[in-house]
Amino acid sequence: MERFIVSARKYRPTSFETLIGQENIAKTLKNSILKKQLAHAYLFCGPRGVGKTTSARIFAKTINCLNLSEKLDPCGVCESCIAFDESRSFSIHELDAASNNSVDDIRLLNEKVRIPPQIGKCSVYIIDEVHMLSPSAFNAFLKTLEEPPAHAIFILATTEKHKIIPTILSRCQTYDFNRISVEDIVKNLTQIAQSEKITIEPEAMHIIARKADGAMRDALTLFDQSVAFCGENITYDQVISNLNVLDYEYYIKLTDHLLEGEHTDALLIFDEILSKGFNSLHFIGGLSTHLRDLLICKDERSAKLLELAPSLIEKYIEQSRRCPVSFLFNALNITTTCEAGYKLSGNQRLHIEFALVKLSRINAPQEIVSEKISEPKTTEKPIIQEKLKTIEVPAVEAPAGKEVIQVAPPKNEYSPSTPSIKGMIKKAEEKSAKNEHEKPKEPGESEFDFEKLENVWVEMAEAEKSLARLSTAISQIKPVLDENKTIHFKVVNELQRDWINKNCKTRLLSFLREKLDNRHIELNVEVVSADEKTESKLYMPEEKAKFLLDNYPEMRELQKDLKLEIK
Repeated sequence: MERFIVSARKYRPTSFETLIGQENIAKTLKNSILKKQLAHAYLFCGPRGVGKTTSARIFAKTINCLNLSEKLDPCGVCESCIAFDESRSFSIHELDAASNNSVDDIRLLNEKVRIPPQIGKCSVYIIDEVHMLSPSAFNAFLKTLEEPPAHAIFILATTEKHKIIPTILSRCQTYDFNRISVEDIVKNLTQIAQSEKITIEPEAMHIIARKADGAMRDALTLFDQSVAFCGENITYDQVISNLNVLDYEYYIKLTDHLLEGEHTDALLIFDEILSKGFNSLHFIGGLSTHLRDLLICKDERSAKLLELAPSLIEKYIEQSRRCPVSFLFNALNITTTCEAGYKLSGNQRLHIEFALVKLSRINAPQEIVSEKISEPKTTEKPIIQEKLKTIEVPAVEAPAGKEVIQVAPPKNEYSPSTPSIKGMIKKAEEKSAKNEHEKPKEPGESEFDFEKLENVWVEMAEAEKSLARLSTAISQIKPVLDENKTIHFKVVNELQRDWINKNCKTRLLSFLREKLDNRHIELNVEVVSADEKTESKLYMPEEKAKFLLDNYPEMRELQKDLKLEIK
């Protein structure tokens, strides 16, 4: 049985001419060979499957080829090319940094670099996935990378350039590989299908190219998978079924229902999609892409950005004509917001269904609530006072001897009561008098003695308990009253005096004047003089006991009763 070789290896480019989608890089490398301006270190970085390692292999093979063609392509027949094709070349070395990432591996590489090539001009070292090297391995590699032997060239390849330390980046020529366009992938797949004698529909080819996401290797892998499933005739329906890709027709139908405001049909389509096993996150992402493509189709200049089969492009252009730009903007806003909050949602299906309902209401007319539900207000009907016509009644003389009774005119019971101006003025005066009456009584000139001052002083200490610093100072120091009704308040230092004068003196003075009922009271905060300060001293236990016995008779009686001795 003949062994099968996958298309990614079978159709791997072997020269710069067959390199796909990286023409600028190929031209730069060829010119460096032509002008003999080869650097000692190169860094190839970019997404997976775009040709980094392939370009490194072609570059290394071309450098060591003994019979280069006019187009600077390796001949393929010299000893160096044959040894390379048979994977037995001692001039071109490939190292996988993912599995050889230690300092010992780099130390071994540094020793090999000194050995000159057996065949060819240079010893080329291709280090793949170089970002996997440990920091210590990077540092061990620095000296060799900066000053390698004249015959050594290093080609580093990575998909994660940001993980490489700056000291390595500064020593390399960096080449950024681009994603391969859908058009280039389709063109290459067409050539491979023709060489393999396989019939494939253009729509199916575009599905494979778009799912590959710019990676030629992934596209060839999907192509082999489709061939294994479909055989020699690959159709669009078979490819979307095999690769689990949602058909574009679902998005087209769904958009039509959303334009018409039919949210029920939109929900039914979503349910059908889920029943076929598609992921709901991929569905909402695909819907966003579909709306983006419709927006692109609105302008002929941007229509070239569509990476679809020609038959599908016509359908997109036709549907975009029915979609207002405002609808597409609002729809994209809803879908992207839904996609961003998908993973945070507790009920992900409901999250997407609610987004579909909102999409169906974009073109709906704004519902304006014209009636407000509220309790009916009872409004009093204005009382209309009709003017009565004055009827002239002839004067009739009253009979003699009878008293004439004058009848007062009827009172109008329903006349509107308008406030009198005099009444308003009277109320204002009463209110003003009341406010004046309620004003706090100002302190008078009542006399007080020191005993009353002490009681008020204790009361003031209790009132200032919220400010512990002030309350402690008031309770510990007794005030001194002189002839002029000035209360002297002595504190222990200037800092405490300044703090009380600045923050508390006004409040304390108001309290004392109000409680003692004397507005002539003044408060003077002073600092205790040096003579008045009592010297602090540490007492022994015997001295403390003697002090208690001398000053408190109860303690002496307790000593006698308990027969205690002081030692």
